[in-house]
Order: sequence, then C-alpha cells, then structure tokens
Amino acid sequence: MSEKKYALVTGASRGIGRAIASALAHDGFELILNFKSNTVEAEKTKQIIEENGGKASLLPFDVSIQLEVEEALRWWKSEHESEYIQVLVNNSGVRKDALLVWMENEDWNHVINTNLNAFFYLSRILIKDMLIHKNGRIINIVSLSGLKGLAGQTNYSASKGGVIAATKALAQEVARKNVTVNAIAPGFIKSDMTVDLDETEHKKLIPMGRFGEAEEVADLAAFLASEKAKYITGQIISINGGLYT
Repeated sequence: MSEKKYALVTGASRGIGRAIASALAHDGFELILNFKSNTVEAEKTKQIIEENGGKASLLPFDVSIQLEVEEALRWWKSEHESEYIQVLVNNSGVRKDALLVWMENEDWNHVINTNLNAFFYLSRILIKDMLIHKNGRIINIVSLSGLKGLAGQTNYSASKGGVIAATKALAQEVARKNVTVNAIAPGFIKSDMTVDLDETEHKKLIPMGRFGEAEEVADLAAFLASEKAKYITGQIISINGGLYT
C-alpha cells in the first residue's frame, strides 16, 4: 500500500465539492481536484487546501465523456505508478429542470450522462486498484430528489435514483475486499445548485428552518472516508434538516 493517501473529488471547484475536498485534505488525503472548465475556481480550491497545510493537484476533464475520463485517469496513473486513488467522491452534478412534456432530448441526456454515467465511468476504473489493495471508499453525492422525486426534475430524479440503486448493488459486490460504497443525499444546501431557489419559501418545509451548509455535508463525507466508517456500506444517508422524504 502506498504511503500517500489520494482522494479524487469530481466537481471540486465550488460548493459541496470544494468543502468535501477541504475536509479530506484536513484528514491527511492528497487531493485530486476534478473540474470541467472553471480553472479560476478550481485554483481557488487548491489554494484554500494548501493554505491550510494540505496538498492538492488539478485534474480537469468532463465526467460525462467516457474518453476524457479514461484519458485523464490513465495519465494520472502513469505519473503515480506505485500509488492508487483510495477515495472517490462522485460529486459532479447538473440540473436541467423542466416538465417532462416539455423536456428536450439534450436536457435528458446531459443530466443522465453527468450524474449517472459518470459514476460508472469513474468507479469502474478506480475500483480495480481498491480491490487489489483491499481498501477503498466510494462516496456518491445524490439528492433528496433521487429519494422522493420532484416535479420538474424527472431527469435529475432519474439520474440520482439510478446512482442510489447502483450504490446499494456495488456495495454488495465489493464488501469482502474492504471497499465501501455509500451515498449522501443532501436536502436543500446552500450552493450553486440551489441559488435559483426561493430560500424563504423552501425553509418553511424544513423542520430546522434553514438551508444546510456545504461544510455539514463535507463532515459526513470525511467520516465515511475514514477508518471509523469501515463497517458502513450500501447506505444512503440523508442530510436535510429533518425534511420528510
């Protein structure tokens, strides 16, 4: 097993992804920060980690495009032949909301490719080394929408619901090799994904009366990545302030 512990977080340039990357760096992981195109914000995440004594590198690629995923991970492996990525956080996600009757093919496919297919592209490659080393964590960021379903989000609900089902299945495939697979289902969290929502109205639905913070999701992700969570697998953990699902 390599001395260094590496964690790859997709969509790490802002919001929940940035918070998770920072939390994992604090716990001693060397971070690989994935992003699609926002180099400025990705560099900011890297700077935050390094200012707090951590280590991070950037690895830009589009998680929705299989070839880009494969090429990026192949390059990383060529630079780190004796090492492996111990923790994968599938965090990248997009929304293209519309009622199904008005939904365009492009909006359906883009959401499915980014939120669901990316889980497959990344996990299939990285889990091989986890199994060889008999140690690994896959943490999928899903959504309340994937549990409950929300009107206007048939594509988003389908993508996150698919990852939820895949989490439960994959966990059973790899448990004997000390690889855990879990998912975190945030409710309303302050982030780019919720910036267009009416917070005043939505807070009325939440028993705690507020939106969550990205750091609160990150603390849960860091726990699931730790040795303290080694007997937890196949779980979908909601973090939503008591919002009924």
